[in-house]
Amino acid sequence: MTRSSVAMAVAIELALRGIALAADPRFPDWPCNQVKVPEISVAAVWAGPSIDDVGNAWEDDATIKDLVARLAARRTPLDDAQKAISDVITGTESERQKKAKLIFAGLFKTLNHERSEVMQGIERYFRKQKEFSGQIRSTILQLRELQDRRDPDQGRVDELTNRVEWDTRIFEERRKTMNFVCEVPVLIEQRLFALARAIQQSLE
Repeated sequence: MTRSSVAMAVAIELALRGIALAADPRFPDWPCNQVKVPEISVAAVWAGPSIDDVGNAWEDDATIKDLVARLAARRTPLDDAQKAISDVITGTESERQKKAKLIFAGLFKTLNHERSEVMQGIERYFRKQKEFSGQIRSTILQLRELQDRRDPDQGRVDELTNRVEWDTRIFEERRKTMNFVCEVPVLIEQRLFALARAIQQSLE
């Protein structure tokens, strides 16, 4: 093997060991540094009136439902989202409280679901990455065995060496992508918290 392929193979081992050490044993397929919390609790982001009596009523109000979809979308700037909240939550105290509860209930359900889907996607991605690393290890073992022979097939050696180098490069690119994707659940949590705060402020 070339020095570069050996270095990349070592990098794979170190990356996987690091992930394994950081992983919560309860969630062996969770590769992110952040502790996995399967669902956000209402109490963690909401200090407003209880939404226990709201259920899915927000879906029956077309205006609220459309607003929730717009607020939940990360392409909507937070400043615009906060303004939209203050524009809608108007009227008497009772009316404002009802709208606030409906909007938050919709956002909580929507963003919690989106976050769960992202986390499941991360775990699927990591499982594929582990399978891919196993394939690379297998190729490395084949290559070493071939090189240890008295008269190795140089064409086959070159083929396997190229495969290891190519696959380890792909592995590393995917690892970098996974580090980026691991931030998405955090961004969703932060958005939900910021929107919940804006809703609560509209009631003050």
